[in-house]
Amino acid sequence: MTTPRPLWFPAKTYGLGWGPPRCWQGWVVLASYLLLLSGGAYVILTKPERAPVFYAYMAGLTSLLISICWLKGEPLAWRWGKK
Repeated sequence: MTTPRPLWFPAKTYGLGWGPPRCWQGWVVLASYLLLLSGGAYVILTKPERAPVFYAYMAGLTSLLISICWLKGEPLAWRWGKK
């Protein structure tokens, strides 16, 4: 008998997606995302012409966050309240 995997990100009650983290690992992932995003904005956006580089950086970080939520969160499905 296998034990269920721990979920870092629970599903939202309404709609599609994940809610706030459920355990410390999820909070570390979310805090790291926000820290890397703000640090990247501070470093990359010192010159306005680097905005496209920041957009690509932001897209990469967000893709990584969504991938982690997909792997460590509840299955993605449309929800409309509690069962």
